[in-house]
This record gives sequence, structure tokens and C-alpha cells, in this order.
Amino acid sequence: MDGKDRWMDNVFIERLWRSLKYEDISIKGYADGTELRAGMA
Repeated sequence: MDGKDRWMDNVFIERLWRSLKYEDISIKGYADGTELRAGMA
């Protein structure tokens, strides 16, 4: 990439992680990684 419009590439990934974090992880409060993986599946 040449650095031009690079922020556009990250917008979709940032929205994915934000929605996953606020709508799933913080609400359900998983204890460890195995519960998280099972809950996301």
C-alpha cells in the first residue's frame, strides 16, 4: 500500500471487533478462551 486511504482498509475490521466486543464478550462475560471460542461458534 502507498499509505493513501489506508484508514478505509481498517474500518471494516475495527467495526467487526467493536461489535464483537460490545455485543457478545462484555455481555456474556466469558471466563476463559475456551468458553469464548465455544460461544462464538
